Amino acid sequence: MAFIRRVRTKSGAMAVQIAEYAQGRQRILEHVGSAHTDAELGVLLERARRLLEDPAQEALDLGVRPEPSVTRIPPASGQGDLFAEPASSGEERAGPGRVQSTASTVLYDALASAYASLGFDVLDDAVFRDLVLARIVEPTSKRDAARVLADLGVKPASYATVKRHLRAVLENDYRATIAAKCFDHASTHGDVSLVLYDVTTLYFEAEKEDDLRKVGFSKERRVDPQIVVGLLVDRRGFPLEISCFEGNKAETKTILPIIRQFQERHNLADMVVVADAGMLSAANLRELDEAHLRFIVGSRQTKAPHDLDSHVHWHGDAFTDGQIIDTITPRHGNSSVNDHALRAEPVWDPTQHPDSWRAIWSYSRKRGVRDHKTLTAQENRARAIIDGDKPVKNTRFVKTTASGRSLDEKNLERARSVAGLKGYYTNIPADVMPAREVIDSYHDLWRVEQSFRMSKTDLQARPMFHRTRDAIEAHLTLVFTALAVARLIQQRTGLAIGNIVKKLRPLRSATLAINGTTQTFPPHVSEDLTRVLEAIRTGEPTH
Repeated sequence: MAFIRRVRTKSGAMAVQIAEYAQGRQRILEHVGSAHTDAELGVLLERARRLLEDPAQEALDLGVRPEPSVTRIPPASGQGDLFAEPASSGEERAGPGRVQSTASTVLYDALASAYASLGFDVLDDAVFRDLVLARIVEPTSKRDAARVLADLGVKPASYATVKRHLRAVLENDYRATIAAKCFDHASTHGDVSLVLYDVTTLYFEAEKEDDLRKVGFSKERRVDPQIVVGLLVDRRGFPLEISCFEGNKAETKTILPIIRQFQERHNLADMVVVADAGMLSAANLRELDEAHLRFIVGSRQTKAPHDLDSHVHWHGDAFTDGQIIDTITPRHGNSSVNDHALRAEPVWDPTQHPDSWRAIWSYSRKRGVRDHKTLTAQENRARAIIDGDKPVKNTRFVKTTASGRSLDEKNLERARSVAGLKGYYTNIPADVMPAREVIDSYHDLWRVEQSFRMSKTDLQARPMFHRTRDAIEAHLTLVFTALAVARLIQQRTGLAIGNIVKKLRPLRSATLAINGTTQTFPPHVSEDLTRVLEAIRTGEPTH
């Protein structure tokens, strides 16, 4: 049986060998090296342990630990003749030990395990995987990703190789594979019967438009060319589908293409689509209904007086905190479906009310206070413009006529009458989904907004270094994959992905070179971070 042997040399150094007993005698199998300090001895012992376990794999832990102190080992008198080193080993030292490199291998391994647990390894593309993980750690350009990967202990591919693999992203339709694996994970660990949809814009600092990058509506009031990105997630915020549209495409025109793509990809017939009021259009709702899809969308507050006209007629316009009114709304704005003669609110039924949708309105006192505060600020701004105290702008509640500017008191009064109200439209009957569940499902939309924030901040999704459509699409596929990995880690640990990177990146493995041999030592990992790493690998939640 092989074992590790330590013995003094004539020079007083400590030789480390691998030996075995053969016919009652010790036979040297491998001379690992000679140590002159405790630190050198620790390196050689670690290397010997790994060689003893498996010369090819070099992985072993026999429970032997080097001494923590770093002191000179004095020669031991009378022991110099116990062992003479082989002539090949020599007594000349290669100089003092040096740290060759350090790397955040713990972080890389944790991210790689999450990537693999989602099944993304089926792509069999290590370059793509490394680009995804590098973006999670430090979003930067594809060229600079080599620096990030080197810091993670990975030998990066050349930039030419990176560009070749990015072309493969489109040629081999990586996005379809990633989306399929995301769906498998969400359907196994979550709920895909309800999906959330929203859009965002990513701008470019470019002077000219092209077929994709166009000037369009921007919440940031930018006039740069942009693209519109639609994202579909499950009710926990895990990404399911991503699509890219022209920068001048209306938000209402994006939801149907991505929903149809999602349906066809996974052969789905029944699910609930939740979207905000920006997706609200008569054509959208009709087409979703005709596709046998159920929807929950936010209603614009200005529709409240029309929808609640009958309720106000019978009960007045005073609402209690938490009050919910379940009624109906016309599919087309010019029609009327609520009968003043009936005191009870109608219960929406698709067969009895073919020209209407189910409408749910709820009142919150807290929202009402906030709305009134906003309206007061808007009224003061409007009065300041009318009085000439502020420059003229397109401001709400300023009415301009031939005789001059005046306060639009009628619209202001109407706005105050609906303060605190929030509306929701759906084609789900009350006996299938109660009003409170409809409202709660809509409020899950913050999760898709959170995913967009992660994409824009943690992953810096804006493809500022890309110009062609193919490059932009490949970049969004990479960001989509990184978002899935980041979301999985957040769900398993309960920690933001940025926090995970900050905690794990300082844990650095060190590669030491001593006496012509090198050995890599892992970092010390605290109990708290050990639990975090275990949660990432296994999915068992940490505390």
